[in-house]
Amino acid sequence: MQQMIIANELRSGEVVFLSEEGNWVNNIDKATVALDIDQANKLLTLAQEAEHNNKVVGAELVEIEAQDKQRFPKDIREAIRVNGPTE
Repeated sequence: MQQMIIANELRSGEVVFLSEEGNWVNNIDKATVALDIDQANKLLTLAQEAEHNNKVVGAELVEIEAQDKQRFPKDIREAIRVNGPTE
């Protein structure tokens, strides 16, 4: 199972993802992908610290899938969060 951290930047409200460097990025393809539960827990700890420091809000682990070298959240709620409302 592949997971990553998704959140909203506190100042702008934009959807952001936790990168390999521990930064928050807007591009889902630059986010860190956790391949096991230990790595996922480490990412979640970093995200919770960022929430505590008022950098982001709503940080959570989401399951993703990759298609044609692009990443997509599996959950419809998170897909809408990333891509905006559906028509």
